[in-house]
Amino acid sequence: MKRSAKMQSGFLALGAVLAASALSAHASGITPREMADALHSVMAADRAVYTRLIVNRLQNEEKIIKASEHWKDDKALVLPAQMFRFGAEEVAKSKPNFSYSLLSLWPVNKQNAAKTPVEKEGLDFVAKNPGKNFYKEETLGKKTYFTAVYADTAIAPACVTCHNNHKDTPRTDFKIGDVMGGVVLRIPINR
Repeated sequence: MKRSAKMQSGFLALGAVLAASALSAHASGITPREMADALHSVMAADRAVYTRLIVNRLQNEEKIIKASEHWKDDKALVLPAQMFRFGAEEVAKSKPNFSYSLLSLWPVNKQNAAKTPVEKEGLDFVAKNPGKNFYKEETLGKKTYFTAVYADTAIAPACVTCHNNHKDTPRTDFKIGDVMGGVVLRIPINR
């Protein structure tokens, strides 16, 4: 269990490094799209590694420990979506010049539903266009953002089983490779 906590804190520390790198890259003339794509590639890699090598292996292959929505009470691993959210929250503490979240058109947790028209449009686009990303500018309040949406796909049996069997799921027919939601990345644009 202590090893799991160390792995989780390692992923969170990586988020802080990402935030610093993103700020320096933006200052050096990299476009918001290039920065969003670079950030997403690191996030996607971390998410895939955690899902496949930690959760899927320990829960489904070796049956050592399960992942649970109620991980503290169940003495379990955090779910991949929770791990992603915890990383986003940790990065936000450093007040970086970007934000990210994991949202879905079919959220198990209602707080992960799309809220803005651009989020809804982006999630719909990536669900209908596998392999393609969505990019658009949006204004929230008085700020303009470059918003990127990347498909979040079911990469392991743990993803499909959790979503299809959850008591609050609005959809029960996910298969490996299906788009389950999307990573929404926002970078402020100076105008």
